[in-house]
Amino acid sequence: MAILEVNNIEKHFESTQVIKDVSFSLEKGNALAIIGRSGSGKTTLLRCLNFLETPNKGTISVNGEILFDAENKVKITDQELRKKRLHFGMVFQSFNLFPQYTALENVTLAGKLLAKERPDYKQNKKKIIEEIDQNGIELLDQMGLSERAGHYPHQLSGGQQQRVAIARALALKPDILCFDEPTSALDPELTGEVLKVIRSLAEKKTTMIIVTHEMDFARDVADQIIFMDEGYIVEQGTPAQVIDNPTQERTRQFLSRP
Repeated sequence: MAILEVNNIEKHFESTQVIKDVSFSLEKGNALAIIGRSGSGKTTLLRCLNFLETPNKGTISVNGEILFDAENKVKITDQELRKKRLHFGMVFQSFNLFPQYTALENVTLAGKLLAKERPDYKQNKKKIIEEIDQNGIELLDQMGLSERAGHYPHQLSGGQQQRVAIARALALKPDILCFDEPTSALDPELTGEVLKVIRSLAEKKTTMIIVTHEMDFARDVADQIIFMDEGYIVEQGTPAQVIDNPTQERTRQFLSRP
């Protein structure tokens, strides 16, 4: 069974329809790359999956559980929304680190806030905090940043900040790790740093959705590729099918651009 099922998602902003009847599935341990022109709906789709936007139509299921159904008009609480978001770890293109916190504090902040909701938090606070900090240190080490744990974002390069953001997204052990153009704000050298980390995650069979403009990277890392245009999925399949042998004229035009 697929870890993620997206069925007939649509998203409108007033009279503008940004996502149009989008459906796809993702298997556990696979990487899905979403490609397309700017304004094609890629980022909006990702934001709908992470409940940063609310779709106007469709359903989203993770591990067979329906997390969102547009037909269900019951308002959910903030706590319920946070629980749904825990299925997805989000890495934004502009890092979105908190400038007043160190790298380690950025990685551990969400875990420490959520820990306060645990029934055993008061009696086991010290142990819980130590475990969260240790997990954060291990994640930073995995990102090659163990010596930068006490540095603030302004003391880090763009590539280092994005690696902190990846560690933060992994900290709560999400089912699916989502990347929104993770290298678009970086120069070529720093882009290589971040892509190396994502490649490593793919080798470890981390389930991922990657919105990217790096075609060679998408071909190498993704098990499945979706090409979007004007809010629709125009073509989807393996990298060999979509990138090397596209069947749709719009896909061919996009891939042939300079």
